[in-house]
Amino acid sequence: MVGAGIAALVAAGVTFQTANASETPETAAPKTLSVAAAGKLASALVQDLGADAAGTYYDAQAKSLVVNVLDEAAAQDVREAGAKARIVENSLAELKSAHATLKKDATIPGTSWVTDVAANKVVVTADRTVSEAELAKLNEVAGELGQTVEVKRTKGEFRPFVSGGDAITGNGGRCSLGFNVVKGGEPYFLTAGHCTEGISTWSDSSGNVIGENEASSFPDDDYGLVKYTAQVDHPSEVNLYNGSSQAISGAAEATVGMEVTRSGSTTQVHDGTVTGLDATVNYGNGDIVNGLIQTDVCAEPGDSGGSLFSGDKAIGLTSGGSGDCTSGGETFFQPVTEALSATGTEIG
Repeated sequence: MVGAGIAALVAAGVTFQTANASETPETAAPKTLSVAAAGKLASALVQDLGADAAGTYYDAQAKSLVVNVLDEAAAQDVREAGAKARIVENSLAELKSAHATLKKDATIPGTSWVTDVAANKVVVTADRTVSEAELAKLNEVAGELGQTVEVKRTKGEFRPFVSGGDAITGNGGRCSLGFNVVKGGEPYFLTAGHCTEGISTWSDSSGNVIGENEASSFPDDDYGLVKYTAQVDHPSEVNLYNGSSQAISGAAEATVGMEVTRSGSTTQVHDGTVTGLDATVNYGNGDIVNGLIQTDVCAEPGDSGGSLFSGDKAIGLTSGGSGDCTSGGETFFQPVTEALSATGTEIG
């Protein structure tokens, strides 16, 4: 947290690689789809293709769905459904197995690993705190996993961020309100779990006490639920810091390639793209968080807990990363859908 000395450092950005993948011949141009329509088509195709599906992502520029498959027969089914097919080498089962092996044999502070469906690999990133001996161990494990894993190095350091949409403060620290939610007809809000682990009573930017912690989950997850104790307005919207706000009507799952926006009290509003799902980040000191959304949206200290959204849909809560809003870097988000399910709340 800002008051607790948590800081973000500069990191190199993630770049997708297309090794191990080839474009399949097209019999017809892919359908032009919205993110929501692409998500529905992806779910249907993954169910129909079963083990032959090796991941999906949204091509925001072409506005089409891309589906990784293992053979030409599956590719033809994908094209007939209106999506773009790519034949790749690694199955989702192989990537998940590599992810599990990394967690078991290479859990090193200062590392992250994410299933990158565009690269068809698990991409492992080691920050500047990882020693040469630890990096050698990481490379040894990755080498045994072959073409399923790629190891990268960043000059930054993975740490949780703190702050978000509207500023919320307590105990000398500052975080951000993520999304207003409802439980049993009562008003609550979601923020980051690493915020609620250190702060139990929350105030607004004017110093007025507005809420008390109801639930907190960190590490492993990174969400916290706060119950409003003050009579304040709690609309279902996100501050856009230009005199207007974005109404939020519900929550949605992130999709690789999805265009997203983040609002935070330190750096305000920034846009970017979802670059990976099911990311694991080892912030150090035993703080390992799983199942995160990886993006190229910038963030800085004071942005933790803040809102990640796409249109009127809530997507994530700012967790942490290794960059800033000058040099970029990766930023990770707790999926909102998981937080809603775990806390028994709904957007409202």
